[in-house]
Amino acid sequence: MYAQVRLTEIPYHLDRAFGYLVPPGLDVRVGSLVTVPFGRSDRRLSGVVVACSDMPPADAVQPLKQIAAVYPEMFSLDDNMMALARFLSTHTLCTLGCAIRAILPPGAFSGHVDQVSVSLYRRLRTPEEIEACLAGKTVRGTVQKAVLSFFLTHEEADAGLIADSTRAGKAQLTALVEKGWLSVRKEPIYRTHYHAGPQQPSPPPVLSSAQQEAADTLRGLLGSGRACAALLYGVTGSGKTKVILDTIDRALECGRGVIMMVPEIALTPQTVSIFLRRYGDRVAVMHSGLSAGERLDAWRRIRSGEIRLVVGTRSAVLVPMENIGLIVLDEEHEHTYKSESDPKYHAREVASFLCGRDRALLLLASATPSLESFYKAEQKIYTLVPLRERYGGAVLPETEIVDLRQELRHGNLSPLSDRLYELLSEKRRQGEQSILFLNRRGYSTALQCRACGEPVLCPRCSVSLTYHAAGGSRLLCHACGYAAPVPRVCPSCGADHLSYVGFGTQKVEGELARQLSDARVLRMDADTTGRRDAYDRLLDRFRNGEADVLLGTQMVAKGHDFPHVTLVGVLLADASLYVNDFRAAERTFSLLTQVVGRAGRGEQRGIAVIQTYSPDHAVIRLAAAQDYEAFYRGEIAVRKSTQFPPFCDLVQLTLHARKEEVLKEAGESLYTRLCELSRTEYADLPLTVFGPFAAQIYKINEVFRLRTVIKCRLSVRMRALLDCLMREFAVQKDLSLTVDLNPMSL
Repeated sequence: MYAQVRLTEIPYHLDRAFGYLVPPGLDVRVGSLVTVPFGRSDRRLSGVVVACSDMPPADAVQPLKQIAAVYPEMFSLDDNMMALARFLSTHTLCTLGCAIRAILPPGAFSGHVDQVSVSLYRRLRTPEEIEACLAGKTVRGTVQKAVLSFFLTHEEADAGLIADSTRAGKAQLTALVEKGWLSVRKEPIYRTHYHAGPQQPSPPPVLSSAQQEAADTLRGLLGSGRACAALLYGVTGSGKTKVILDTIDRALECGRGVIMMVPEIALTPQTVSIFLRRYGDRVAVMHSGLSAGERLDAWRRIRSGEIRLVVGTRSAVLVPMENIGLIVLDEEHEHTYKSESDPKYHAREVASFLCGRDRALLLLASATPSLESFYKAEQKIYTLVPLRERYGGAVLPETEIVDLRQELRHGNLSPLSDRLYELLSEKRRQGEQSILFLNRRGYSTALQCRACGEPVLCPRCSVSLTYHAAGGSRLLCHACGYAAPVPRVCPSCGADHLSYVGFGTQKVEGELARQLSDARVLRMDADTTGRRDAYDRLLDRFRNGEADVLLGTQMVAKGHDFPHVTLVGVLLADASLYVNDFRAAERTFSLLTQVVGRAGRGEQRGIAVIQTYSPDHAVIRLAAAQDYEAFYRGEIAVRKSTQFPPFCDLVQLTLHARKEEVLKEAGESLYTRLCELSRTEYADLPLTVFGPFAAQIYKINEVFRLRTVIKCRLSVRMRALLDCLMREFAVQKDLSLTVDLNPMSL
C-alpha cells in the first residue's frame, strides 16, 4: 500500500503531499500521524497521512521510502480535525503541518507517556484459600507470603501501598500475578492543575428581568437548530456571567458540547473556580500555562467524549470536541484572541467555522465590543443582546479626571497625583481595597544621556532598554530579553550625565512604600508572574484581603470581580492613545472602560481616578463616562471615511532579514511584484498598497523588518495572490516573508 503524507515541519514553498511505501504489518490509514524519513539525510519528520492507495503516486520518485513508524491511535486525525486543519491552513496561509501541530497537543510530538495507577487485587481467592497457601508450601519466600498476608485484610490496593507495607518489589509482585494469586488493574491518572472538590448543588442563577430577557433570547437561538451568532453587550458589572452560565446549562442539558474562552491566563483561575464549583470534574481546562502532560490529558478526555465543557484561552477553540452546541468568547474585544505566531488565526473566526459545522451558537460577550462585532450587530449579522444596567442595583463608579500637567506645575513629580494619594489613604483607613493600573513594567522606561540626548539602546534591537531595580539593578530589553548592567557613562558620547526617564510598576511600588508605608501592596506584572501558579497565588491573596492595593499591568485591568475594591487608579491614560495605529483609540477606550469597571462591584459605590496629560480628549472623556455607544458612533464614522476595518480587510506582509541591504532590495522587489500581479493576472481585485515601511520596532534580536500593508477584500482570489507571493519569496536566501490577515495592530 502507498500513502500520501503531509509533513508537519516543512517550508511553505514545499508544502505538498509526499509519497511513501507502507511496510507490511504497519496499520496506516488516512489521518494517521506517522514518522517518515525525508531528504537526502533521511531526517526523521512527523507527518499526517492524507490519502492511501494500492497504486504508487504518479509523480513519485522511485524507489519510494518507507514509513518508519506510526504514532498511537489517539493522535490520529478524524474527518473533523482534518477539516479544521485545512480551514486554518487556507484561512491563515500557513502550511497544513503547522495547522496540525496547533490542533494536536504538545505531548503528541514530545513523547509524553500516559500516567497510570497500578493496583492489585485477589484473583478469585478467598481469605481461607490464602491462609491454606500460607500454611503450605505453594508460595515460597517471606516477602511473597507477606504480600498474601496483606490481602487477608485487603481486597485491592495500590501497588505503591503494597510495596510500602510489605517491602515487596516488582519481581515478587509479578511472581504472584503469574502464579494466579493476584491480578493487575491499570487505570489512567489524569494530570491536572485544577482539582475539583465535591460538586456543590448549583441552583439556577437568580436573574434580573433584564438578564432573564437576555437569557431567553440566547436560549431561543441555541434551540433554533441553525448556526447563529449573538453579541452579549453589557456594561461592566451587569452580570453577563450569569446569563452565560444559564446558556451553558441549556446547552449541556441538550447533550451538546461547550467551549468557554477567556482572553488571559490571569482570568482563568477565577473563571475555572466558578465552573468547578458548578460542574465539578466535568470541566477540562486548556491554556499555555499548563504542563505538556496536563494539556495532553485534558485533550485525551475531551476527544474521548468524557468532557463536554472546556474552559481556556485562545487555544481552547482547537480542542477535538464533537457536537458543539455553544462557543463563548468572553471579553471578545481582546487582542489576545488573535495568535501572533503561525497559524495566525483569530479565535472568533475559528469559532465561527466550528459553529457553522455543528449548527451551534457563537456567543460574544463584552462591555466594550470590538468595532467589527458591534457593526455586525448593527447590520443584523449578529443578534444584539444588551444589558444596560449593573446587576443588583449597583451603580457605575464615579469618575474623576486628573490633569497631570497641573500636578507638574504644583511640583508633584510622583507617578501618583495628590488626589490619588488622598483616596488611597482614605480607602486604607476604611478597610477597602484599591487597584492601580499602569501598562509599563520595570522601574524607569529608559536611561537617557543629558549631554547628547540619546537613550541607551539594546544592541540587538531598535528599542531603548528599560531599567529594572528589583532583583539587582539592570537594564532589560522587553523585545528580545537582553540584559546588561547599568553603564557609568553614555555609550554614544561618553558623558557621565545619565538620567532615568519615565516610570514603571516597580517605581510606583517604591513610591507607595515611601508615601503609604502602612499599605500592603501586591505587584502583578510579567516580572512577578513568571513562576507557575503565580497568577493564582497573587489573585487569591488579594481576594482574601491580604493586600490593600493591587498594582499591575493589563492583567489586573479586566474581567476580575473583587467586591471589596472601591477605588481604581489609572496612572497614565495616554500610554496607548498616541500610538501610530488605527486601533489606538479603540484600544485605549476599551482598556480604560474595563479598568474603571473594576470599582464598586459590591455593595458600596466605587470611584475611579484617571490621570492623563490630555484631560479634554474625547476618548478619555467617553471612557470616564462609560459611554461605549457614543464612542462607537464617532469611531465608526472615522473608520468609514478612511476605509479601515470593518469596511475593508487588511493584509500585512512582513519581510525579515539579518542584512539591511538584503531587506531593502527585497522590499522594493516585493512591492514591484505585487503591483505587477495586481495589474495583470489579478487585475480584477480592488486593492490599495502601502509601503514598504519599517515595522514599529525595526530591528528585533538582530533581525530587520519591513512591512507592506494592503487594503482589500479577502477572497479566494486574494488568498491565491498572497499564496503566489509567499511561494516566490520563501525560496530567497537569507530572507523570510510572513503574512498576517487582519492584524490586531500595524
